[in-house]
Amino acid sequence: MLRELHAEHGPLMFHQSGGCCDGSAPMCYPAGEFLTGGSDVHLGDLDVPGAGPVPFWMARAQYAYWQHTHLTVDVVPGRGAGFSLEAPTGLRFLIRSRLLTDGELASLGLL
Repeated sequence: MLRELHAEHGPLMFHQSGGCCDGSAPMCYPAGEFLTGGSDVHLGDLDVPGAGPVPFWMARAQYAYWQHTHLTVDVVPGRGAGFSLEAPTGLRFLIRSRLLTDGELASLGLL
């Protein structure tokens, strides 16, 4: 999905807010179309062969809840959210999460 969106729209980025409804889904935008700032945390970049690095940002308030979890960006059948680029494709992005292990927490200095 990300390679297809990249071919159509160029470099991409994600932002995950903490809002309800559409705001609780990861939103995919053309890189730079969603302006990030001090209220956002750059979690890292998705390494997508053929689509380059895809930065993933999260609202700082949402990060406070999820900082102890391993997050996976997945794509499933369904209607994409709001302004997210996958909206017209019949697929949508979602976040799957699990708690970090004690070893993972220790390596991040969170234990």
